[in-house]
Amino acid sequence: MTADECSRLEALDAVVRSDEARAKITPVVDRVCAALAQKPEAVMTWEPIPLETFGQKLPPEVRSGWVFVLRAGADTGAERHPNSHQRMMTLHGTGDMRVRALHGESSTGRALSAWQSNVLVSEPSAPLERRWISIPPSVWHRPVVGKDADWVVVSFHTVPVEELIEEKLDEAEGELRQKKYVEGELKSKN
Repeated sequence: MTADECSRLEALDAVVRSDEARAKITPVVDRVCAALAQKPEAVMTWEPIPLETFGQKLPPEVRSGWVFVLRAGADTGAERHPNSHQRMMTLHGTGDMRVRALHGESSTGRALSAWQSNVLVSEPSAPLERRWISIPPSVWHRPVVGKDADWVVVSFHTVPVEELIEEKLDEAEGELRQKKYVEGELKSKN
């Protein structure tokens, strides 16, 4: 991690860990957890967080914030965001955000490198790199959650809520599919 990126994560960490932000994030977390409980078939639920929640303290490149709750035991599959740099921290629980380095990919969108494990924890005294991860645009990542507890994360992106694109590889069809989180519709990328 570069010194600049470490500084960004430290700034985000200070904002998210502030009592003021936590008080405003807690109701969002409660809603997203309740939504997951209402959808037994879902592996995760999410909700955008208004940037005003964090006051004027966010780095200027942050354009959206999100709370995601990933179900205990879930492996959501490989995904990437072609239009956004993602910076994510663990709020509650533990999970493994596996990533693949940018060493090329096959014509079907499959990354050619091995998955690299990044176990993230919610322990406030843990080093920054054990609580946060920085994922550049188009880097494949795969959240894997332990069986003991749901994983609650706060994620920041460099595009506004309505522009965040997720790409996933449809293994059965061999197609790369795109969706926007606020629309929820899948589209083939051809």
